[in-house]
Amino acid sequence: MKTNSHAVTDAAVATIRERIERQVYPAGAMLPSQRQLAEELEISRASLREALSTLEALGMVAIRPGKGVYVSDLSERTGVAWRFADQISLADTYQLRYALEGFAARLAALASSADEIAWLADNVESMRIALSEGRFDEAAQLDFAFHLRIVGMAGNGAIADILRGSTEIVMESQRLPFYQRELVLSTYHEHVEILEALQRRDATAAGRAMEYHIVRAAQRAGIHFPVPPTMQASPDEVLAQGAP
Repeated sequence: MKTNSHAVTDAAVATIRERIERQVYPAGAMLPSQRQLAEELEISRASLREALSTLEALGMVAIRPGKGVYVSDLSERTGVAWRFADQISLADTYQLRYALEGFAARLAALASSADEIAWLADNVESMRIALSEGRFDEAAQLDFAFHLRIVGMAGNGAIADILRGSTEIVMESQRLPFYQRELVLSTYHEHVEILEALQRRDATAAGRAMEYHIVRAAQRAGIHFPVPPTMQASPDEVLAQGAP
């Protein structure tokens, strides 16, 4: 079975973030040395450095070369605010999408037409260009259109109505992951996996690719929620693990 480095890193991010939020590591404090922290979390130094870079991007820590890693003061944390917090939490938004859109992708794989697949392929390429050029609002609109088209292909009117009725909320949840500039193309690559599964009319792979994409998008926005172990791996890794 392959080791999922992304899952290891995400778990480290979640653990360290939880300790910061519970003030086990208070604001202004220096984290334990990377050697000590890596041993404590039972991960490699490379995975720990990736986790610390993610936490720095979220504004949780400041990495000072030659000095150590320090917990940022609350006033200095630059994580992007969720502007719909008075209506629904960001975590609940991603969990709702995970529940609905994975099922919709499975249905869409069984009902897709050549024209619809061609439309999705054009959308994915347009998103790649928009992300590469830093046009993130346009990319978020393309992202929403991609997901809504798949729901439309599924033919479930109730799911479509829920997403259309929450357009601004869903689009904002799609925009937030783009703030991690070094990971902006992750959404494109995940959309490619979904598209390829739909092209093969593989309902299982399409659903897993969609669920994996939403989990990873949530993690890029700093949200972690429990999912089945197979959903912590990429769709290709899931298939490899299940091979005889």
